[in-house]
Amino acid sequence: MPDTAPPPAPHDHRFPCDQCGANLRYDPGARQLVCAHCGHAEPIAGAGPDARHLHELDYRAALAAALPPDDMEEVRRLKCPNCGAEVELDDQTHAASCPFCATPVVTDTGRQRRIKPQAVLPFALSEREAHKAMTDWLGRLWFAPSGLTEFARRGRPMQGIYVPFWTYDARTRSRYSGARGTIHYETRMVTRNGQRQAERVQTIRWSPVSGRVARDFDDVLVLGSTSLPRRHTDGLQPWDLAQLEPYRPDYLAGFGAEGYTVGLEQGLATARAVMDGQIRRDVMRDIGGDQQRIDRLDTEVSDVTFKHILLPVWLAAYRYRGKSYRFVVNGRTGRVQGERPWSVWKIALAVLLGLILAGAVGYLVALDQGAVGMVDWQ
Repeated sequence: MPDTAPPPAPHDHRFPCDQCGANLRYDPGARQLVCAHCGHAEPIAGAGPDARHLHELDYRAALAAALPPDDMEEVRRLKCPNCGAEVELDDQTHAASCPFCATPVVTDTGRQRRIKPQAVLPFALSEREAHKAMTDWLGRLWFAPSGLTEFARRGRPMQGIYVPFWTYDARTRSRYSGARGTIHYETRMVTRNGQRQAERVQTIRWSPVSGRVARDFDDVLVLGSTSLPRRHTDGLQPWDLAQLEPYRPDYLAGFGAEGYTVGLEQGLATARAVMDGQIRRDVMRDIGGDQQRIDRLDTEVSDVTFKHILLPVWLAAYRYRGKSYRFVVNGRTGRVQGERPWSVWKIALAVLLGLILAGAVGYLVALDQGAVGMVDWQ
């Protein structure tokens, strides 16, 4: 029977202050909403370790558009024409710049019915702490333009964004056939330079094997967006997923939230590549011996479930001397990734200094050899 239930009402990520009416903002690490205008603070009800019971969603039901209405939401997003990011907006926002590439954007996607996040990992680092982590990271990069580092220190504020991820659980049962290689050594007589001599030679004896392995996967993490390079988000790991909280709009107060642009099926294909790699390692271990060969591997995947989760990232996008530089900071650990900036002048200076140093060493060596030669002549 088709789902005829009305779509859920959109969530409001604005929380007015009870004291002055200004907007409250989530305070990273403090588990409370604070008012920047009057300083009033309100705790987030139900937050904490006792609230971390997260439920998985059925993958097949989601593909069939048969998820319960409570697991869906209606959102309005702004789509960047440059990088394709979709950032969630409240009803009061009509234009903004893209936090991922600094492109001014005004394109409104309208309201869409999407899978609601099941969990969120709240920010633990403030903007000041994230900014320091970024500038410290830039300062440790050799050959980075000094002007860019200084520009970043004085640059525009960083933006806190919750980035969408999928996590997948699955049960796998695999059958394999292959061969186990055992190393043996044989002594052979060989002729070298006209002389016969014994030589120890390594050989591998292969024996056919077959068997089964099983593994249950839990929370295989897949980026749910294409706005950030995967190498950047992979470099932000590890994430402390054990600290995930059930999704509450309170954690998004004052922060942006990116919508997922990687669908469930595409995400599962990426997760399957991760699973398949682990399964192959399990099979190699099961085969044993000194070397292993897999000739056939068939895997049955069942009980696939998933979660849509939001992970915290601080973003900085700069245009410096005509080039775009983007930096991302793990909002929990302060780990930094970004486009690697290079200073042509610093590289040229390093090469020049290297040549001068090599020339000086060569000159000293030549002098030393000349002095030795004069002593020998005498």
